[in-house]
Amino acid sequence: MDVAINTNLMAPDVAAADEWQKSSYSTQEGGSCVELARRTNVDDKVAVRDSKAAEGPALLFPKDVWTQFLSGLEAPWI
Repeated sequence: MDVAINTNLMAPDVAAADEWQKSSYSTQEGGSCVELARRTNVDDKVAVRDSKAAEGPALLFPKDVWTQFLSGLEAPWI
C-alpha cells in the first residue's frame, strides 16, 4: 500500500486547534505525547502530531492504514 509523504504538511493546515485530541496514554509531565485529528468529514484521514509542537509538522494517514497500524499493536502498548 502506497502512502504519500508530504514533508511540508504543518499541523495548523491539517486541522483546527479544537479538533486535536491528546492520547489517553499521554501524561501531564510532558513526556512523549501525540495528538490525533480524525478528518472523516474532509477526506477520511487521520492526522497525527507531537503535542509539544502543536504548530509543527503533522503526519496524515488514510483511515485504513491507521487502522492496520493500530491492529498491529499488542499489549502492553495499547
